[in-house]
Amino acid sequence: MKEIDNISYFVSFCIEQYKIHTGEPGQAVAERFFAEGVADYLANNYEVLHTQSRQWLMEEIDELIKQKHNTK
Repeated sequence: MKEIDNISYFVSFCIEQYKIHTGEPGQAVAERFFAEGVADYLANNYEVLHTQSRQWLMEEIDELIKQKHNTK
């Protein structure tokens, strides 16, 4: 159960930091993360990603979203 809590906190942290990074409302960021698979990506790769810096994570999320938009 602790691992699930850690992953949930990590995804929440990323949503909050991305909100600050983009200046978008938190709900809009959360909706995008879940709709575009960003939340799943963060959860599935928690072991590696949670060790990275905030700046690196924001760049990684930007790139992931950009790739998602380019494949549509």
